[in-house]
Amino acid sequence: MDWAGWALFGLVATTALTAALITAQLAGLTRLDFPLVLGTLVTEDPDRARVVGFFLHLGAGQGFALGYAATFALLHRATWWIGALLGLLHVGIALTVLLPLLPGVHPRMASQRAGLASTAVLEPPGLFGLNYGIQTPAVAAVVHVMYGVVLGLLLKAD
Repeated sequence: MDWAGWALFGLVATTALTAALITAQLAGLTRLDFPLVLGTLVTEDPDRARVVGFFLHLGAGQGFALGYAATFALLHRATWWIGALLGLLHVGIALTVLLPLLPGVHPRMASQRAGLASTAVLEPPGLFGLNYGIQTPAVAAVVHVMYGVVLGLLLKAD
């Protein structure tokens, strides 16, 4: 496996994904502010949370890029379309498993069942992230497919 490529291209792909997600949020396509969601795991201040969350997302993206690189190495090929398929798998797991579980571990996120007694400041994402807007699943799918395509184009399997 190309370790230097994984480190560099994982960072490139994650930065592109994060920038596209932030742009979509600022354009009103989704209310999902993932750097804020991640950052509020460690700090209450929303401005600091966005900065911390951006770097947490970069770190997580590096971990996922390692998984993509390992998959490409196992397949002995890295192509844009395999990357796109991995991106679809990635977003499918994120939207159906990871996001719905987040309220159970996030100290500042309400759950669907918390009720009025909750002091949480973040809305739960719900299945497919639909609580953050009807276009959220489409936005998430596009940026994750883009992430996989970038990795598929840039990583070369040994």
